[in-house]
Order: sequence, then C-alpha cells, then structure tokens
Amino acid sequence: MSGAKSGTQDIMQPAVGMDEDLCSGGGRHAAGEDPAKREQILEGARRAFLSQGFDAASMNDITREAGVSKGTLYVYFENKEDLFKALIVKGKTRVVQTAKHALNDHDDVEESLYDFGVTLTTSMTEEETIRSMRMVIGVIDRMPHLAERFFSEAPENGYTVLKSYLDRQISAGTLDIENTEMAARQFIEMAQAGLFKHRLFGGMCSAPPKEQIEATVTAAVRVFMSAYGPKKQAEQG
Repeated sequence: MSGAKSGTQDIMQPAVGMDEDLCSGGGRHAAGEDPAKREQILEGARRAFLSQGFDAASMNDITREAGVSKGTLYVYFENKEDLFKALIVKGKTRVVQTAKHALNDHDDVEESLYDFGVTLTTSMTEEETIRSMRMVIGVIDRMPHLAERFFSEAPENGYTVLKSYLDRQISAGTLDIENTEMAARQFIEMAQAGLFKHRLFGGMCSAPPKEQIEATVTAAVRVFMSAYGPKKQAEQG
C-alpha cells in the first residue's frame, strides 16, 4: 500500500523542526495525544482524499495538506487506511448525532420523525457524504472491513437511534409496532426513497433541493403513521 511505513526513522527519530507536540512536558501534550493536532491531520487527510481519492492520495500528500511532518503523522496514525477509518467514524458520528438531536427535540411523534428524516436524508445526500461513500465502495473488495466499519451498529447508527426511539414510543403507548428494527429500516428507506441511491450512483448530480427532501419525508411519515400510529390501536380496540 502506498501509505505503508518506509522505515522506523520517521517514527523513532524526529527531525529537527518537527512539530512540538512530539514532546511532553512544559504544558505540551504527550506524543500522539493532542486532540487539536489529531484534528489537523484528519482535516488534511479529508482534503487529500476528497481531491485525489483514497488510492491516489499518498501520505506525503496528506502531510502537505495537514501542514505537519511525516514523523508527526505516523505518531497519530499508522497508515493511510488507519486515517480513512478515523474519518469514516468521525463522519458517521457527526451524521448520527445530528439526526439523534433532531429526533429528540419534539414531544410529538410525527414532528420527531419528520425532523429526523429531513436531517438524516439531507446529511446522507450532501456532496461530502456521497463522495466518502463512493470511496468506501471503491475499495470494498480489497478492504471489506472499511465497509463494515461504515455500516456497523457500533456505537450507533441511524437505524439503532431510530429503533431506540420507537421502543420508547411503544412503552409510552404512542406507537404499535411488533418489530422496531424492521420499522426503523422501513422509515429510513421511505425517507430517502428516490434520493439517496440516485445520488450515490450518479443519477442525481447534486444534492436534492430542500423542498424535494421535505416532500419525500412528509410522505414517509404519513405512510409510517398509517401503519404504526395510534389509529391502528383504536381500530383494533
């Protein structure tokens, strides 16, 4: 792999002028423990990967984008794959936490589902998310564990967040669902219907307009509540 270490000199023998965070003491962070430096490297890697792609971007390209020495880069990340994994986790966490907040901001179930659907679909169809997913797909045959990391339920993803919410609503008596895992997947698929896959595979060249996302999610909420909402309980009573 082009990002593999060329030897121990870059790691074990810092060059003159190397970034100060390689030393501890004097109020400085110990080697590899400065969160700001780590974010600086990740941002440089993000720019390199988005502009050149995972395969074409080298560790030298990443050091230039990040403005750090190669020695500092290897203190924080073992190789290019390690960097890409960290970016996947960071991006996934950002999307999930944003959607989670939207879901929990309302007392009304329909409003919560609507905001969750709009937020998640908007995030999933934005340019950077789509390009990152395409990079994962591009290396999936060689590095299937990257896709596993991307779609993993650990620590949580859109499906697990929504499932937990649906479980709470069942306990509160506001929804009637036998299988919340299936229901969560159904809602997310409906909220992204005709949008996400079209974006991912090039059928839609830019992010869908806000109005299109809102209309799609509104329809998803209507269908979802028709199947699982309080009206179903009343009809069975």
